[in-house]
Amino acid sequence: MKQLLFVLFLLSSFSNAQDARHLLREVNSKFASVKDYQADVNIRTAIPFIRMMPVNARLFFKQPDKFRLKSKGIAILPRQSFDQLFKNLRDTNSYLPVAQSQEMIHQVKTQIISILPVSDTADLVLGKLWIDTKEKLILRSQVTTKSNGTVTTDFYFGNHTAQALPDSMLFTIDTRKFKIPKAVAADLNNVKSTDKMGKNELQKGQIIIRFKDYLINKGIADEIFR
Repeated sequence: MKQLLFVLFLLSSFSNAQDARHLLREVNSKFASVKDYQADVNIRTAIPFIRMMPVNARLFFKQPDKFRLKSKGIAILPRQSFDQLFKNLRDTNSYLPVAQSQEMIHQVKTQIISILPVSDTADLVLGKLWIDTKEKLILRSQVTTKSNGTVTTDFYFGNHTAQALPDSMLFTIDTRKFKIPKAVAADLNNVKSTDKMGKNELQKGQIIIRFKDYLINKGIADEIFR
């Protein structure tokens, strides 16, 4: 009886992983239809004890992993939730996907899938995705890495849902581990708590990115990324 239960458990786990992997392939396939794009972006940063004005920039992307942000000012951008997310998901042999419960995100029922790295040498510690199974879109991701701690990203879609390109993104970062450019870095670990801000608030920061004027699949020269 125990052997039968164990076999049923293995079969159930295998089926779960196959279903989750199939869904991730569909999500990847949608984004893969975008060979390249550029867009104007506005980046607003809200990190405790760091004062930064909003930055306007132009973002360039070309498959499979060319990425550049052109800006006259200093911009903080978590790449692990940008092109890096899809790059990691494409390598299906590097992780084990596990389908979990469902949850409402942005008033949409999503399927939660956890991503477990196969190798203990990978930078990725744990990934968690909230996927709109109807539109094949990631509405939220939570990625924990050894290098940058935990970054939670909310994706908001509108005009370019068909290409899986967001209108805006909201990053919530762990200020204790997130790599902040030296030009704007503050010693956040040594900041003393104040009456206005609690300890948990000091450990969280937000980055908001808004996109406009997308140019999709128009061709981008490789020189742009050098």
